[in-house]
Amino acid sequence: MQISPPFGYTEVVPLLKTHRVRLLRAGEVPPFARALNAIPISYTEFAPAARDYPIVFTSGDGGKTYAPVAVLGMSTGENLFRAEEDWAKDVYVPAYVRRYPFCMARVRLQDVERRDRLICVEKACVDDSGGEPLFDDQGEPLAKWRNLQRLLVEYEADLERGRELCAILGDYALLQPFSMQATLNAGGQMQLTGMHRVDEAKIEHLNASQFKNLANKGILGRIYAHLLSLENFKRLLQRRAGGTPA
Repeated sequence: MQISPPFGYTEVVPLLKTHRVRLLRAGEVPPFARALNAIPISYTEFAPAARDYPIVFTSGDGGKTYAPVAVLGMSTGENLFRAEEDWAKDVYVPAYVRRYPFCMARVRLQDVERRDRLICVEKACVDDSGGEPLFDDQGEPLAKWRNLQRLLVEYEADLERGRELCAILGDYALLQPFSMQATLNAGGQMQLTGMHRVDEAKIEHLNASQFKNLANKGILGRIYAHLLSLENFKRLLQRRAGGTPA
């Protein structure tokens, strides 16, 4: 059995009822996210994430597929929303962070990918001596695990809805590449590339069936949440400058 860990995870193993796991403190930033300038978001996260982060679309296969991400920093390895080991206060914490160290991983058996995902845990967080139990002695889930499992299952379904959203945006040719450039007060320039955004002008040229599909699936509202969120690049620059606008 081959298990493919999600982005940011090092090595995951299937979660067993006998495992004791070191869980994150409330607000703690996972190790992988401490030096990360973008993080995936899901379908229902567009609205809460748009209040704090720029939301853009990225592609790792030359535009065949896209994924929505919240931008955390202006350069590689820069997360402007962490204070030491904790997430900044009063900002939305993406579910990708909140689910750690657990995930729903892809599994391959004899080079064939299974349709169902497997609940896994970061191997480094399994600690039989200092970790917390998630099941009782009879193998029944404890309350803390029921809440975490609900998050994992609902988030995985929500990620799938996000993939459908991106597939439709790509199919309708609504995405265009763009870069963000800024002149810093201290001198010098900064450029962030590899991003895509919705070309609002192209929405006007969709046919009635396409426009109705965007509205019925709730995609239209998320498009405008994404477009409005791009104003948050200014807030990123302010965070980077310590509150001084760039």
